[in-house]
Amino acid sequence: MGGDDPACAKPGDRPPAAGAGRVHHVALRTDDVAALAAFYSEVFGLEIVRDSNTTSIWLSIGEGSVLMIEKRDPSEPAICAGSMEMFALAATPERKAAIRARAERRGCLDGETEHTVYLRDPDGRRVGASSYPLVFPG
Repeated sequence: MGGDDPACAKPGDRPPAAGAGRVHHVALRTDDVAALAAFYSEVFGLEIVRDSNTTSIWLSIGEGSVLMIEKRDPSEPAICAGSMEMFALAATPERKAAIRARAERRGCLDGETEHTVYLRDPDGRRVGASSYPLVFPG
């Protein structure tokens, strides 16, 4: 193996990790927890699975994964305007079209490709809904 530190293992040396690669949670920090959670619930159709009111709201993003909307500490920087960093949630073509329509109505549509629709959440964060078929060899 690549030494005592598993992070230093060489390719092929590391045993497969149970559940490696599955998203456990994504945490978004905001000044307005309720408004941001409502956006993801309404536009993406995500179900609220835990609500700590003003400090944290969790929404299911499927397969035991959650989107955590958390209260931003006053010392944390805000999202940079126009940032192209983003994350995309998987969507069927039909669901992607519905998300696009809701984003258009809210005025937050930020572009589209053949498989992905992009929008901006209330904090200016870029997020997508994608139907691109992820197929990996082997």
